[in-house]
Amino acid sequence: MSTDVTPFRVAVDQAELDDLRRRLTGVRWPAQVPGAGWSRGVPVEHLKDLVERWATKFDWREVEDRINQHPQYTTRIDDQTIHFLHVRSPREGALPLLLAHGWPGSFTEFLQVIEPLTNPADPADAFHLVIPSHPNFGFSGPAGAGWDSWRVATAYATLMARLGYDRYGAQGGDFGAFIAPDLGRVDPDHVVGVHVNAASVGFIPFGDLPEGTVLTDAEQVRYDRMQQYLNDENGYFQIQATRPHTLGFALADSPVGQLAWIGEKFHDWAVPAGSIDADHVLTHATLYWLTNTGGSSAQMYYESMHSSHWPTPSTVPTGVANFAEDIAIRQFAEPLNTITHWAEYDRGGHFAALEVPDLFVDEVRTFFRTVR
Repeated sequence: MSTDVTPFRVAVDQAELDDLRRRLTGVRWPAQVPGAGWSRGVPVEHLKDLVERWATKFDWREVEDRINQHPQYTTRIDDQTIHFLHVRSPREGALPLLLAHGWPGSFTEFLQVIEPLTNPADPADAFHLVIPSHPNFGFSGPAGAGWDSWRVATAYATLMARLGYDRYGAQGGDFGAFIAPDLGRVDPDHVVGVHVNAASVGFIPFGDLPEGTVLTDAEQVRYDRMQQYLNDENGYFQIQATRPHTLGFALADSPVGQLAWIGEKFHDWAVPAGSIDADHVLTHATLYWLTNTGGSSAQMYYESMHSSHWPTPSTVPTGVANFAEDIAIRQFAEPLNTITHWAEYDRGGHFAALEVPDLFVDEVRTFFRTVR
């Protein structure tokens, strides 16, 4: 198997962009219950505005230029193409750090934090960054069966070794908060620290609370938020965890369907809701559309729910950031993780690197100062 690392640049064929624009100008809109707002999903008027911007104002070429300012590569690991940014710091002694995105995100979530993380005022805070597109996402492309977080983490351990890093950190949110801890489990001799945000599995209770559980006021709020999510906002999870192929037809054939499917999450999971810039949402919708990975990215949920790899206790120092709407609860995180840092914030949402990049950068620096 080749171990080559090949330079990569984003250069979408113009015919693909022309086809996208054509599809955006011939939409058949659904009927909706008047006055429902966001209570039943994405309002049609909201999506009409986004689609109008997508078709007439959004400039993918500008996004390409912004991405291509950073060194990118592909390599083959476990018979899968892995696309990644690899941005080395000019600072001597920088710590290698892998940043792992979630769903419905992508590597582009981290574009705003690359410069401050790689080239800080204090050289002691510098990182070399490796930012992959997970298998089934973006320019890594669709993958076969079995790519749960453990297998992805195993591939990333190989990637970091291939890049010459024998001592590194891992950070992740959402599905990245599955991958980063698993990276510490599969490669504990080389991972010096794990940091997560938007953490769930391994950091929250499942089912009813154990008898005798005492929650602080803040923990009760997070637990109640988790119950609200499970009762009223979990439909997308169940569909992707059970019938990703059926969903995939709509996501592969309709860019508006793709935008609605992930745009709802960029709206609802932001703090405050709807505060993420429209062009960030359109960047992700375009990336998923052009790479035809809307349906394949849904496989992440299927693999997670059908995996034989349940989290095992990790000895790697682990830091947790709970941004405003996150739900991790320390007493349920400690049995599976060696928690050495725990931070609570009253701002920032699910997409912390995108929503509050200054806070995210400071938090990552603070934790990794303890393990450098």
